[in-house]
Amino acid sequence: MGKVIAIANQKGGVGKTTSAINLAASLAALEYKTLIVDADPQANSTSGIGFNPKEIESSIYECMVDEVDAQDIIIETDLDYLHILPSHINLVGAEVEMVSIKDRENRMREALKKVRKKYDFIIIDCSPSLGLITINALTAADSVIIPVQCEYFALEGLGKLLNTIKIIQTRLNTNLEIEGILLTMYDVRLNLSNQVVDEVKQHFSKMVFNTLIPRNIKLSESPSFGLPAIVHDAESKGAISYLNLAKEIINKNGLGK
Repeated sequence: MGKVIAIANQKGGVGKTTSAINLAASLAALEYKTLIVDADPQANSTSGIGFNPKEIESSIYECMVDEVDAQDIIIETDLDYLHILPSHINLVGAEVEMVSIKDRENRMREALKKVRKKYDFIIIDCSPSLGLITINALTAADSVIIPVQCEYFALEGLGKLLNTIKIIQTRLNTNLEIEGILLTMYDVRLNLSNQVVDEVKQHFSKMVFNTLIPRNIKLSESPSFGLPAIVHDAESKGAISYLNLAKEIINKNGLGK
């Protein structure tokens, strides 16, 4: 059974999608069968991996609302070990449409149940909110990665997210764990970046990944080419950092080949 990891933070601009795409691509590059689930109506993971969301006929929306089989919607990417369950703007309406559905928090878990055995890892890119789609993602996940940018308001909203995770652990998914806090947009030249790293480590100690994700032009520009950084420029600092993160997660879970 594949390990399902949600990447979540209701704060926008913290590197969720960048982390989802590049972690998934790095795991695939290390020859672990990986599925990226785009659970964000903005569909940035879908476009960032090389697909036009406007041309997507079926998406995670159909899985959750109409109970279409995920196996019929998953698309292969140019990376041998990487597949994607794409998103579409329709997903915006899913929260409203699912309000009256029984057991609505479990729709994503049910959608992924059949495909889990085909993958080593399933990475869910969550939307920047704590709405029903994100709750579905956290209910479906085994663990959650929380990206935190190395900027002034880094810890803002983190308490709210941790509280939501605690509620889900209590009511919907008792097995949900925090995989780790991932520090993103790190700039070694800035005192502020180093202060944020110290502050987050002081507050959360063992929960923080050793890998720091730097500010990196190749990470920023690779989505415009529809490529993960490891394909766009495998020797860039950004690509190497996500490869290190993938190795850290593999070792942490005792999955080394």
